Amino acid sequence: MTAMDPEIAALVTRWQQAHGRSHLPWQQTRDPYRVWLSEIMLQQTQVGTVLDYYPRFLARFPDVQALAVASPDDVLALWSGLGYYSRARNLHRCAQQVVAQHGGAFPASAEVLATLPGIGRSTAGAIAAFCFGERSPILDANVRRVLTRLLGFGEDLAVARNERQLWDHAQALLPQDDLAHTMPRYTQGLMDLGAMVCLPRRPLCGQCPLQARCVALAQGTPEAYPVKTRKLVRRAESWWLLVLCDPAGRVWLQRRPARGIWAGLHCPPVFTGREALLADPVFQEGAIVTDEMPSFLHVLTHRDLHLHPVRVRAGDGGGPDDGSAGWYGRGQWDALGLPAPVRKLLSEIA
Repeated sequence: MTAMDPEIAALVTRWQQAHGRSHLPWQQTRDPYRVWLSEIMLQQTQVGTVLDYYPRFLARFPDVQALAVASPDDVLALWSGLGYYSRARNLHRCAQQVVAQHGGAFPASAEVLATLPGIGRSTAGAIAAFCFGERSPILDANVRRVLTRLLGFGEDLAVARNERQLWDHAQALLPQDDLAHTMPRYTQGLMDLGAMVCLPRRPLCGQCPLQARCVALAQGTPEAYPVKTRKLVRRAESWWLLVLCDPAGRVWLQRRPARGIWAGLHCPPVFTGREALLADPVFQEGAIVTDEMPSFLHVLTHRDLHLHPVRVRAGDGGGPDDGSAGWYGRGQWDALGLPAPVRKLLSEIA
């Protein structure tokens, strides 16, 4: 079997029609806006979680024009809890560019789609294949696993030229005929195989339509693929949160820097230690610690955040001198872009 085997696409397409997923809301449309939104939400996020956010987002922003004119806080507020907030910021920027530069219509070409903010090559390929029947490959984590096992592709994908070679194989395997029908079905089929059958651990090879052609299965080593030597380096950080409350029950929140963890979201002031927090000028203006709340762990992809909230009653001086911050009452929190643990924290002190 080679990467040019024309039977691969036919097998995947037939399997998807008989056994693949067809109930997800973004599978019932060829609207590029809705497909794009689902693809961005599904990046590093479970389908079950996206099923909660997707309809709420569409209810608030039913089309790309509505999203383009929204405020960043409106977008981040609806995204709160999905994580990877750079996706939301790029989503907003992308909508604005689609309206300003493309007349409100998503380009039909994967090559042009990939020039928009937050749309990489795989996402561009998915939109072009699903919505326009373009012969464009995808290579997300699930599809990468399916194809490396199928082909016995054991090159290190941490090396750029090897990744490019796998893209070439993915391109060669694409359907050749009736693309308006076969490209969406084939693309969805690869995604479904990776999610339902070709699992990272204990793949269900007996249920796979490609088992007779799978090099990794013939070798008896499907779990050895894909090969990627560069591993994510995790770090632990301790953040002390100054939860400053005024007599009206409002909390002092400031916008995080434009880069880094929780970029652009609202959050209580962050300190690297308890001593640094207690040295803040608010305590010289009469602020008093009222409660050192229980610490808790918040896990990110590359960080373990140990969060230590300290509730403080404001003195006469109010909050820290920061032009990007202000007092926010409980009736205003829902409209703010807040990290999920901060939103939970505020709900506990309300």
